Amino acid sequence: MRLSPDIAAVVTGAASGLGEATARALAAQGVRVAIFDMNRERGEEVAGEIGGVFCPVDVTGDESVARGFEQARAAHGPERILVNCAGIAIGQKTVARDKQTGGIRAHDLAAFERVIRINLIGSFRCAALSAAGMMTTEPLEDGERGLIVSTASVAADEGQIGQAAYAASKGGVKAMALPMARDLMGEGIRVNTIQPGIMLTPMMAAMPQNVQDALAAAIPFPKRLGRPEEYASLVLEMARNPYLNGQSIRLDGAIRMGPR
Repeated sequence: MRLSPDIAAVVTGAASGLGEATARALAAQGVRVAIFDMNRERGEEVAGEIGGVFCPVDVTGDESVARGFEQARAAHGPERILVNCAGIAIGQKTVARDKQTGGIRAHDLAAFERVIRINLIGSFRCAALSAAGMMTTEPLEDGERGLIVSTASVAADEGQIGQAAYAASKGGVKAMALPMARDLMGEGIRVNTIQPGIMLTPMMAAMPQNVQDALAAAIPFPKRLGRPEEYASLVLEMARNPYLNGQSIRLDGAIRMGPR
């Protein structure tokens, strides 16, 4: 797909982190970008800086997502690219002992379900509605109509202690890529997944420097945290390379996560 002002894109979770970097990278190529996020203030700021449009969207709600796509398409036309970056992470063991009382506490199921609703179901909800819109567009070269990229994690393969909910959600995102690509192969819509490692997102940047340094030291090469711009660069390559389909690609500096 040739990235140009003729192409429209939607990026979820684009008010910060990986999503923001992706929105900026696409806009730098001339692509018309719609930002889906719940942070209106920051989302409107980013949209204004890149000449895009902000759409207040909660990816856990059917109506909210549908309204977001309606707003984005009214502004830019049907999107050819969707990038799912909206997500959350929590840390909670399957069961844990309370050191003070000696009692045993099971994982909060409401918290587990929330992670699944946002990371997994939210990604699928946006992907399905986006694919429906892409199917209405005229085919480009090779019969291509669009590209869907979702964000999994290295935790999909090597979830650490306390990551049962997060790993389950990201494992589901990874597992969806191939069957979705097969579902959509007759429509010219490609589906890929990126599995970031330890990235320097705002959440990570807020951690103490010694924690960041320890995490960076565990990465084989390069010995630093990943940059959101490197994630965005891989999205651009997935868009440009029509033979990349049904893939889940690790972007992690060759790290393999240990138990903790």
